[in-house]
Amino acid sequence: MEYTCPHHPEIRQNTPGICPKCGGMKLVPLSTLEKNSPEHEELGKTSWKDYIPLFVIIGLIALTTGVLTLKDVETGTYSLEKTISYFMIGFFLTFAGFKLLDLRGFAKGYSTYDLLAQRVPAYGYVYPFIELAFGLGMILFPASRSLLVAEILVMGFSGLGVAIKLAKKEKFHCACLGTLLKVPLTKITIVEDFGMAFLALILLLLH
Repeated sequence: MEYTCPHHPEIRQNTPGICPKCGGMKLVPLSTLEKNSPEHEELGKTSWKDYIPLFVIIGLIALTTGVLTLKDVETGTYSLEKTISYFMIGFFLTFAGFKLLDLRGFAKGYSTYDLLAQRVPAYGYVYPFIELAFGLGMILFPASRSLLVAEILVMGFSGLGVAIKLAKKEKFHCACLGTLLKVPLTKITIVEDFGMAFLALILLLLH
């Protein structure tokens, strides 16, 4: 029988014991963990209707972006940079907010796939505030190149952990919206991380 850590699924061994990363978490049978994991339950029960809240969230962000852009067009102040910034601000603030609704739950899920959070679990508690700071920072300092560089580095690094897990075809529950949605969000997390990094790069090049 193979044993693993509930918080660090990459730990595998043939005998029970204590997780070498946690230093205190008891290893459990892999078969039991997979059977009872949220990801296992989701695979056979999810449908497109389960994603409706996510569609609504992203739709509202896009709608707000569109309205603000239309206002800029009418006032003669339109620019592509402002439109991209509107969307990024809405995305950062909204996604940070949902993570903060259950900070502990997010940090627990984040530590299973983020490269830094796996080694420093406390980073999972900090990350939502980083996203919040990015959103607020883009309102206060819309032309800050250092802020854009920070977004590219942080979001790109965060997406790297998800990409590695997907490349290895490992099962895990992404926590980009905290614990609000009980559906597989791996692709959404890739979009959140690399998408925001890409948009920040575009703004950096346009400035």
